[in-house]
Amino acid sequence: MTNQELQSLKNRYDIIGNNPSLNRALEVAVTVAPTDITVLVSGESGVGKENIPKIIHQNSSRKRGKYFAINCGAIPEGTIDSELFGHEKGSFTGAHEMRRGYFEEADGGTIFLDEIAELPLASQAKLLRVLQSGEFIRVGSSKVLKTDVRVIAATNVDLFHAVSKGKFREDLYYRLCAVTITMPALRERPDDINLLFRKFASDFSAKYGYARVALTEDASIMLTKYRWPGNIRQLKNIAETVSALESCRLSPGSDKCVIDMDVLSRYIPREPENLLPAMSPSHQDTPESAAEREAIIRSIFQLKQDVEYLKKIIVEAGLANGQTHAIAPPEHAHMQHNHEPAEDVYGYDDDPEDQEYEAREPEEMSIKASNMGLIEKVLRKHGGNRKEAAAELGISERTLYRKLKQFGK
Repeated sequence: MTNQELQSLKNRYDIIGNNPSLNRALEVAVTVAPTDITVLVSGESGVGKENIPKIIHQNSSRKRGKYFAINCGAIPEGTIDSELFGHEKGSFTGAHEMRRGYFEEADGGTIFLDEIAELPLASQAKLLRVLQSGEFIRVGSSKVLKTDVRVIAATNVDLFHAVSKGKFREDLYYRLCAVTITMPALRERPDDINLLFRKFASDFSAKYGYARVALTEDASIMLTKYRWPGNIRQLKNIAETVSALESCRLSPGSDKCVIDMDVLSRYIPREPENLLPAMSPSHQDTPESAAEREAIIRSIFQLKQDVEYLKKIIVEAGLANGQTHAIAPPEHAHMQHNHEPAEDVYGYDDDPEDQEYEAREPEEMSIKASNMGLIEKVLRKHGGNRKEAAAELGISERTLYRKLKQFGK
């Protein structure tokens, strides 16, 4: 499209702005209009997605046919099939007569399904059938009807994420997004913000006879720095509110109402600094994500238990080989009858070989809990063989010889 053709299109549909992303979206809409290819329009709420299906319909061979814009999120789940596909008389309570649905009424025209992600799964299956074969069945009927309708859908959520969560049919997703047109958010169009504000203020002034609102330079900068979570819809509301409440304050010698940053700041919501982008509804915490988080926590706890168990196995293996260090002795071995430390009696010192054996299984008795009677008992068991006795006691022969010498044996 030439710049002149593009500007003419904007004037026709009252579109303000020169952002490259906006221009690209409009060019794609005009390019695909002559075909019957399905189009998915994506973008945040309030960016003006509703203009794209109008452009496509008016530049297509269906422009003389009917055009219906349907908000899927505004129709109750229990009646949406009846609204889209019609119903037979007596098919449900309140169905006093037969009714033709939007797909039947729009035969030869275009249907715009806004907020397509809100469509129930059962209705998604019926929509898929219409897209594939042009066939549908009224509620309460068994007769298959045909329709020739072009479908344009729009969404402000990530449909692919909805597919991964099982909330949107994968086959319908790929059928809808044959061509995807993305409308940019207002914060991505900073050079267009003041143009839009002036347009909305001027329209309000002309409609109600109020003084035209103009912004000082600091107020204009403030507009562009705000992130506009409500996009164009929010900007229009603020422009009209400012015009209605401040236009009585005319500048001297002028019919304009000049607004500075201090006045404008009263109308722009305050937000915390370094505010992160808001999470979309499809990414918020859900029962499914909570269950996943709980499963992860249980797995971590189980892993911790497994690690503790392995550590215990390693410690016990070290005990069996006489390699464990710093194991606390049994409580009764700490004191004698005279309440003196047992360490002096048994002759334990800082010899590393003594530290190698400080605990055994209860039935074998610990060296630290034993006395010379235990050593003699083990020696008698092995017929005086000190090597075998030392092995059972879990100490080296050198340590056994030293202890026997210490006890005068």
